[in-house]
Amino acid sequence: MVTDRLVHVIDDDDAMRDSMAFLLETAGFRVTTYESATAFLEALPPADRGCVITDVRMPGMSGIELLGELKGRRFGMPVIVMTGHADVPLAVQAMKAGVVDFIEKPFEEATIVAAIESALSRQGSIHVEDPQRAHIIERMKTLSAREAQVLEGLVAGKANKVVAYDLGISPRTVEVYRANVMTKMQAGSLSELVRMALVAEREG
Repeated sequence: MVTDRLVHVIDDDDAMRDSMAFLLETAGFRVTTYESATAFLEALPPADRGCVITDVRMPGMSGIELLGELKGRRFGMPVIVMTGHADVPLAVQAMKAGVVDFIEKPFEEATIVAAIESALSRQGSIHVEDPQRAHIIERMKTLSAREAQVLEGLVAGKANKVVAYDLGISPRTVEVYRANVMTKMQAGSLSELVRMALVAEREG
């Protein structure tokens, strides 16, 4: 039912909230918007259905701080974070804190819709072992030693130039290795790649 496809959008940018609401309602979701993390907490909805999409950087309480607060309240609704390119390290931190996905801005309509559909399908079973884990581990075994090092740096939330410095290679070379890793891991985005690596790290 449409009422089960509820999305809570948290963003301090009025235009972004309106745009997201229109996009998602057109895609068949029911949308509630909030101008801040504090406003969301004050109206904290039941966590039995739907998902949350929040920006990472907001005045007052950030998306990362919101995650900590929700975790403390044992809030079980899946959370997706939106991030600018410079905030990818923060988004990686968010994924390690339990976020189910992060979406880099600007994003395609199909990307955000697919992320929400995936989050909703996982609700209630977020902690169940990912059935793709074995396949992910097999793909990781195909990485060269250097590609594995680059992947480790990305999962640590490091920018390309930092990974390059750590490994004593150029940022351009890191980009080449990163592209190779994306291909071998069959990842369509950086968020998907990070998610795969985190899934592989979990205890089997």
